[in-house]
Amino acid sequence: MSIKARCRIPICQGSDQSLATQPTPTAGIPMTDVIATSLADVKDAVESAIAAGHRLEVRGTGSKSNLGRECNADAALDVSKMAGIVDYQPEELVMTLRAGTPMDEVEAALADARQMLAFEPPRMGRISGGPRSELQGTIGGIVAANLSGPRRLTAGATRDYLLGFEAISGRGELFKSGGRVMKNVTGYDLSKLMCGSFGTLAVMDEITLKTLPAPETSQSLLVACADFAAATKTIAQIFATPHEPGAAAILPQSIAAEEAVDTGGAFT
Repeated sequence: MSIKARCRIPICQGSDQSLATQPTPTAGIPMTDVIATSLADVKDAVESAIAAGHRLEVRGTGSKSNLGRECNADAALDVSKMAGIVDYQPEELVMTLRAGTPMDEVEAALADARQMLAFEPPRMGRISGGPRSELQGTIGGIVAANLSGPRRLTAGATRDYLLGFEAISGRGELFKSGGRVMKNVTGYDLSKLMCGSFGTLAVMDEITLKTLPAPETSQSLLVACADFAAATKTIAQIFATPHEPGAAAILPQSIAAEEAVDTGGAFT
């Protein structure tokens, strides 16, 4: 089976992907949508798609439905039910969770332990719109798109904190990569390959991430600038100071306005 990158968004929950299969004698037989709750369900769906020569659109909450190209699929594989925190050891700074876990649940668990995901996952649902349940997205979609927030400038991207994962390949094969402890990892570093793969390689289930202690206090500063060039210059000047800012981003007026700041049409 070949895998074609004809997708709108990345793999798994909160994302879409298209798994394109080679035609077989059963091609042309309609395939119904599937709601998966386990890797066994995913494996069955992929194998059925292979047999029928169908493309699968893997979807979760749909918070990233406006990203990328159109996904022309024959059926949908809903993996949003593959959710939940499997293991969280705050003292070890390691969390293992299923790819369909909502970001609200992830952030709540981290907050209870005064920890955070250093790459600061963005809320893409605020761009695509939709009800509250769809705004948060899921950790699987964040990893598959390698989405990071303003802290990426100093803390690194999602790919820098993915320790390991478990998934079903485009051939319907179960495989694992990485682990919960970096020193125990051998072989190819597929974790970094999966980040930003946009659903063209596999459907992930369990994901293991490195967490970090959250700062005791934090403060955001909004600076009004005349245009984009002035905004980028301002950011460079801020990072040249000894104050060690943790994040930076350029916001258009439409978003800055949500923070009750009047930029006069400028970037902030």
